[in-house]
Amino acid sequence: MISPKTTRILIVDDDPGHLVSVNTIIRSWGYRVKTADDGNVAVDVVKSEPIDLILMDVRMTAMSGIEALKQIKAYNPMIPVIIMTAFSSVDTAVEALKSGAYDYLIKPLDFEVLKLSIERASEHAGLKEENRVLKEHLQGDYVLDNIIGRSQPMKKLLEMVSMVAPSEATVLITGESGTGKELIARSLHFNSPRREKSLVVVNCAAIAETLLESELFGHEKGSFTGADRRREGRFAQADQGTIFLDEIGEMPSTMQAKLLRALQEREIQRVGGEETIKVDVRVVAATNRDLELDVAQGHFRDDLFYRLNVMPLNVPPLRDRQEDIPLLAQHFLEKYAVKNRKEVKGFVPLAMNMLLNYDWPGNVRELENAIERAVILLSGEHITEKQLPLNITEKYPDLVASTIIAAPITDGTRSLEEIEKEAVLATLKASDGNKAETARRLGVTRKTLHNKLKNYGMI
Repeated sequence: MISPKTTRILIVDDDPGHLVSVNTIIRSWGYRVKTADDGNVAVDVVKSEPIDLILMDVRMTAMSGIEALKQIKAYNPMIPVIIMTAFSSVDTAVEALKSGAYDYLIKPLDFEVLKLSIERASEHAGLKEENRVLKEHLQGDYVLDNIIGRSQPMKKLLEMVSMVAPSEATVLITGESGTGKELIARSLHFNSPRREKSLVVVNCAAIAETLLESELFGHEKGSFTGADRRREGRFAQADQGTIFLDEIGEMPSTMQAKLLRALQEREIQRVGGEETIKVDVRVVAATNRDLELDVAQGHFRDDLFYRLNVMPLNVPPLRDRQEDIPLLAQHFLEKYAVKNRKEVKGFVPLAMNMLLNYDWPGNVRELENAIERAVILLSGEHITEKQLPLNITEKYPDLVASTIIAAPITDGTRSLEEIEKEAVLATLKASDGNKAETARRLGVTRKTLHNKLKNYGMI
């Protein structure tokens, strides 16, 4: 709840006596109070100084409380407004609440009820502000500059995302499992004009066929066994926002037809209902299947495929963006080091070489799991091959052998510089003089290797 000492309340009433009495009682509760004698004055105050909550009469001379409420909400929808009136009318109450009023109180005011209403409105405003800050933080995570990837395939993908995100186009994201399709979907939403509205995620493969229609479109009370109340579907929840249909290729054929109608008509119908409901939703879908092949084989509707495939985006597998592996590995290392309260500095060259040489059938998700495991098992400061999963270390015994040759054991008579030079030259020889391969095996950049060879007088 917001502290009374920091909460600024505006009281709006053209009855001077009532204005003074309410002002006095609210100040006695510790709130900071400002007053206005008409709706138009209230609108001006809101536009000129910070106000946290408004208590406003309905009937005033120059501008009614309802009209002032509408203008204030249009200017700043975050401010809670409590309407008060001496004329108890259902129509007035409904209009006030429809216009955005938080609560509706009848004069003469019950001050205990008023205090409770102010406290609840203050708490509500505080939660909305927390949600706003949290949403801004979440949006920051999906800023395109924050997506890890400097490889050419990722650069091309992010260029497409930056162009497509501001549009209203339906997007189909394809790619193998674990490549980060949901990350791209979230980036599309949070970089679009719909970012302030909901992003609703539906995993079509995780919902039973008999429940999928209800999940997407909602149902009426009594429409099937267990439907004890009306339920809004995911499309209705995503109104004015984005719905992300993950694993769209797993959707049964009966639902494909119903989804196609929703996309074409931009309207839905609850299970067991007769009313059609208009929805303003942007659709982003994703699949790891070859939908064109599924269409050819009759497993997926061609008209739905073309409706979804307006803007296709393909997320490259990790094996095609090897340049991103060190960046991703370091990112996950820092993430799980903090989570597990460990001081981890990085990877030894052998471990990084193994990560670079592995083909990652599980893509980025598999890499993240491997790094999390390594951090948990680590007792020192650097990740070595000992902390990596066996399926990574056993796959490249030749890499282990070549790296051992490149890192000879010292007998205590040579300096570290001499040992390093011998390791670099041995790796260069084992790589048949290929500098790119040598740098990759040593886990250094081409520029670093070039500088070392230059220092050795070999360039």
